[in-house]
Amino acid sequence: MNDILHSLDQALRLIAGGDAGLVAIITLSLRVTGLALLLSMLGGVPLGAALGLSRTRLRGLVTALLYTGMGLPPVVVGLFVYLLLSRSGPLGAWGWLFTPSAMILAQTVIAFPVVTSLTMTAVQGVDPALRVQVRALGATSRQEAWAVLLEARIGVVAAIVAAFGSIISEVGAVMLVGGNIAGKTRVLTTAIVLETRQGDFSLALALGVILLVLAFAANLAFLRLQGRD
Repeated sequence: MNDILHSLDQALRLIAGGDAGLVAIITLSLRVTGLALLLSMLGGVPLGAALGLSRTRLRGLVTALLYTGMGLPPVVVGLFVYLLLSRSGPLGAWGWLFTPSAMILAQTVIAFPVVTSLTMTAVQGVDPALRVQVRALGATSRQEAWAVLLEARIGVVAAIVAAFGSIISEVGAVMLVGGNIAGKTRVLTTAIVLETRQGDFSLALALGVILLVLAFAANLAFLRLQGRD
């Protein structure tokens, strides 16, 4: 018990002291996850809204594919991206393997079906009468879609928060494609695994505390947005 308390005390000291190694890991984690989340939002929110408003026969097939993507183990996504970016892979010429770019790509693949599926569900949950009302007011198709998306904004924010949680805490994919290289591709989750294996529980706990704080902050922001609705 004393060892645990000592490690926790050292972890808090590392955080309070702004340890350079800790700051570098946090900065890279936020950059990789932030860019992956942004890319998944730019593609996923419009596609999810379009699917939610669509009545085409292909929607069922696309929805099934998205739900399958949500259930894919991250390590399988990492393997797929690794094969794409390896020297013998179709994207090997990019030279992205074991770089932050590869990690961003892997996390985008993980987050995209989450954002798209939950956005689609949120849009489908909007009262159909709203579309009738905005059409009666002379709204264009784009204005109609925007009105529905605004009405579903809490669900869309929930989709983004869920996607953030799924990739900020992910370890398998980023370790496969990033290699967990110190000062280059080491992020919060991969660093926790490494430091735990090496017996540096103080740094592992410090990283774990930061990860929990980030997840808590994202959920707190979502709850505050819900309260304003």
